[in-house]
Amino acid sequence: MFRRQLLNVIEWNETRDDVLFWKWRNKEIKKGSRLIIRPGQDAIFIYNGKIEGIFTDEGNYEIETEIVPFLSSLKGFKFGFNSALRAEVLFVNTKEFLVKWGTKKAINIPSQRMPGGIPIRCFGVFTVKISDYIVLIDKIAGVKQEFTVDDVKQRVLALLDQLLMKWISREGKNMFNLQANAYEIAQGIKADLDMELLKIGLTITDFNISSFSYPEQIQKIIEKNASYEMVGDVGRYQQIGVVEAMDKNSDGAVGNMAQAGIGMAMGMEMAKQMTKGAQTNTKSAVSSGVLSCAGCGAQLPDGARFCISCGAKVDDVADSPVGSRFCHNCGQKLQPEAKFCSGCGVKLA
Repeated sequence: MFRRQLLNVIEWNETRDDVLFWKWRNKEIKKGSRLIIRPGQDAIFIYNGKIEGIFTDEGNYEIETEIVPFLSSLKGFKFGFNSALRAEVLFVNTKEFLVKWGTKKAINIPSQRMPGGIPIRCFGVFTVKISDYIVLIDKIAGVKQEFTVDDVKQRVLALLDQLLMKWISREGKNMFNLQANAYEIAQGIKADLDMELLKIGLTITDFNISSFSYPEQIQKIIEKNASYEMVGDVGRYQQIGVVEAMDKNSDGAVGNMAQAGIGMAMGMEMAKQMTKGAQTNTKSAVSSGVLSCAGCGAQLPDGARFCISCGAKVDDVADSPVGSRFCHNCGQKLQPEAKFCSGCGVKLA
């Protein structure tokens, strides 16, 4: 930190960009002194512990002709330059500060799935600025020469663990995918942090959670659950696992068993598909009007209700197994060895 401290110049020649306020060290203001206010700074004159004037416009001011006439009109600040005058000047940085934060250690968040809780770490950023000079001076500037971003960060981190537990439990709909509700969690934390920092004259203007971090074992569970969801079918996931195991151990017992199992499964699936295809073809034939008699196999014209060769009813064709016989006179279903119809007694051809 470098500061220029000339006897007749009141200024903050601060090269660091992480300081919220700094007190001018030389409290004696002498005749001929000048006040220099740079962009992004306010200068606050304090006399006997009270704020006597706040200067927000950047510039180079003569103490005797431009500052004192204003200050002397204020209650309690009346003095001349017959001798050195003692007053404090507090320089305030008016900009917003961007602060990175992260939990120092994992926080155990209660979860129904894990009785011992889920250890979680989080990382993100927040922005802070001075909102109330009077409160800041009363609470902080009275005991500190300067107040930095690190001071703010330490205060925030002291509160953060409890706030994370509170808002993750309240807004974390899925404990294994907290990032989906990161905005809602962050907004709750921001509101609570802002209420706390207002007590020392600061305000939290924004608070973000960049990421949640799980232990390695839990991260593996999360990735496995994601794989299940991506596959969409447990059976398919198991099949993929078998194939992967077979690839890794193609010459061993696992590979041989996997190949045999897959072969059986493929055979069963092929038979199933063939049966399904045959049924589909039969129904398709009925619906399209191109019919074949289930009893004798003869092709039938469109709209036929009985087979022209054996007399089987067309209505029964789609639901009858191949090889069934029907009476050509009354349509009665016949036993394979029948010579006469059981319905009308007609002799069968």
